[in-house]
Amino acid sequence: MSEKHDDDVHLEEVYAKSEEFFEKNKKQLGIGIGAVVVVIAAVFYYFNVYLPPLEIEAQNSIYKAQGYFEADSFQLAMNGDNQGSLGFYDIVDQYGSTAAGNLAKYYLGVSLLRTGQYEDAIAYFDAYDAKDQMTAAISLGATGDAYAELQNTEKALDFYVKAANANDNEFTTPIYLLKAGTLAETLGDYNDALKYYKRIQSDYPLTQEGRSIKKYIARAEGFAK
Repeated sequence: MSEKHDDDVHLEEVYAKSEEFFEKNKKQLGIGIGAVVVVIAAVFYYFNVYLPPLEIEAQNSIYKAQGYFEADSFQLAMNGDNQGSLGFYDIVDQYGSTAAGNLAKYYLGVSLLRTGQYEDAIAYFDAYDAKDQMTAAISLGATGDAYAELQNTEKALDFYVKAANANDNEFTTPIYLLKAGTLAETLGDYNDALKYYKRIQSDYPLTQEGRSIKKYIARAEGFAK
């Protein structure tokens, strides 16, 4: 009779120990597996049964508030009207887990910013989970605007830089670079201001900001060491 190889002996030991472990812990393992099954079933139900009709409701509710927002009727956009249309507050409250409810947080942040409620605006921008680079950049920049209004210049500058770098494009990037530059100047950081201004000059010369950037550069250079 041939002797067993070391590998065969090792495998038998592993199998025996595994069997022993299962026998000793089968009750706990059964409970654990059952819990995992429950969690999987709950996740499946939430995403495939509960959420889709809720998303449709949210989409149907938000369009009226968006219309008021586009018309600069921010109180109606935020609070709804007397005809039963929901405002962004109610949409966030009732449908916050949906994509439309998430977008309502962004609209609510802008509306609060435009009506002078800066701390609340910051809170809703922070809660907004941006799904695209453009609104991600704008929400960061708007947060910077809110901090600037609250006279928190350093925070505002930080968010303007984040906004400029969030999505490289000719619409938002030069706007927030210019805002970052002017705030850097107020903080006495003229070399940083020049860095932002010269980026506009080199990368976005044909934008509105690019066409007027020379005067900003000249001013910062006059103070820079």
